[in-house]
Amino acid sequence: MEPLKDKVAIVTGSSRGIGAATAVMLAEAGADVVINYYSSEKEAQEVLAKVEALGRKGKIIQADVRNPEEVRRLVEETVETFGKVDVLVNNANISFAMKRFTEISWEEFSYKLNNELSSAFHICQQVVPHMEKQGGGKIILVSSGLSRTPSEGFIAHGSAKAAISTFAKYLAQELGPKNITTNVVSPGLILTDATKDQPEAMHEMLRSITPLQRLGRPEDVAGAILSIAANWNTHVNGAYIPVNGGVDMS
Repeated sequence: MEPLKDKVAIVTGSSRGIGAATAVMLAEAGADVVINYYSSEKEAQEVLAKVEALGRKGKIIQADVRNPEEVRRLVEETVETFGKVDVLVNNANISFAMKRFTEISWEEFSYKLNNELSSAFHICQQVVPHMEKQGGGKIILVSSGLSRTPSEGFIAHGSAKAAISTFAKYLAQELGPKNITTNVVSPGLILTDATKDQPEAMHEMLRSITPLQRLGRPEDVAGAILSIAANWNTHVNGAYIPVNGGVDMS
């Protein structure tokens, strides 16, 4: 059974890491997938090859999700190619200054906050009219466990992701009557290119206090995203779903 048979999904930031794993897993579930990237064209081509090897259609669209006009083009090209958009996974990574509060400037802090929120805001506003015409859709926003459990140096990232989680609740309330669900998937530490250079001692410490006794993989997050996007999941709306092996059960 294909839980996303004949569905069309946009996955932002899907050339690497969590986004790439999600694009492939959604294709395995039967979806045609738009693979969005900013600068990693070679990696995006590799993801496309995996999607097509699964017998699904894929389309690569380069777009900077911080730019409203490029976001509009991303959605327009998706609809022109596939005729619709059923699932949006807002995953694109927005860079941030890793500094303590006493060291970070307002410009550095607000850069992350503004770009994180504006990228989610604009792409959701672009896809919602199409989902409304179709009679429904699924919006899945990727947050971070750092939005609820602080860690030194992550104040810009954690604050921005906390705002994303609250933003999702408002969308869930307003769009629910239109049969459009909005949910948040919140990863803990996931082993990707972005985290591979972190200190091994830190990884070992986190692994040791995680009930599942391992760190997360991109496929773990992709699985949670698929569970929300699946055809049989029709009554989960406004949820915050941690993917952290149980290290934080708040």
